[in-house]
Amino acid sequence: MRTSPVVAATDGSEESLRAVEWAAREAMLRGAPLRIVSAPELLLGMLVEGDILCESRDYALARAAHCAATAAPGLVISTDKLSGPIAEAVARSGSGAAMLVVGSRCMGAFAVMMHGSVKRYAATHASCPVVIVRGRRPVAHRMIGVGFGDVDTCTDALAFAFEEAAVHQAGLSVVHALHAPHFRAHPGSTASESKTAVSSRLATLLAGWQDKYPGVRVIQNVVHGHPGHVLAALSARTDLVVIGRYSADKTEMHDAGTVTNALLNHAHGPVVSVPWSPPLT
Repeated sequence: MRTSPVVAATDGSEESLRAVEWAAREAMLRGAPLRIVSAPELLLGMLVEGDILCESRDYALARAAHCAATAAPGLVISTDKLSGPIAEAVARSGSGAAMLVVGSRCMGAFAVMMHGSVKRYAATHASCPVVIVRGRRPVAHRMIGVGFGDVDTCTDALAFAFEEAAVHQAGLSVVHALHAPHFRAHPGSTASESKTAVSSRLATLLAGWQDKYPGVRVIQNVVHGHPGHVLAALSARTDLVVIGRYSADKTEMHDAGTVTNALLNHAHGPVVSVPWSPPLT
């Protein structure tokens, strides 16, 4: 069976090279090939000769491939030159991939003007899980974190998180944040009642996953606070924070986007956004 590749985007910056190294180590652990992609800065094309841009792109790819080979000797590595608007091209490059990895400030100029940044565009549009690598490589905590707002739509995020924990031989910290708007929307409920109900549903849900991954130690926690702040704090004591994303409803999409932006801006380490696939009816 063909193993889905890990894809990493680079623009030659130190941030993107750290993302490539992270992706290389992840690919090696998964027994997957690594595909490194890059594109010339189209906005700069109005000011700089195209040949120079292409040379810069080719140099960035070669340097990234060298960094990946150093981080994960023996890894199968390929490079690919993208074309078209950068944010869309990078997001599309994740099609069929196990994950798409980008740096915290990867490919800034054109993307910032058109889409906010490549990381935000990819994290909300790519069809595969998208990892945003922030900061330098920290001391390993041997713990993966996963947070979600809806027990009914967290299956894909949990699947990714359990698989990551198993691959890294790490524990899993599962967090659900109860936020004040819930109590305004349900004035008859109390904080203690809501926490108890959610904890019970979560424990039932996790029981099946723990049967599938008996080697993964699971910590369950339902807390009060803004989800973005709760997950940012979680990122300080885990190696990776997993969150889900979906857009079935405009309100839910806005709330999820707010949490995602808060986490991307304040996380202490890598964050992965996992697309939710609604069940077929």
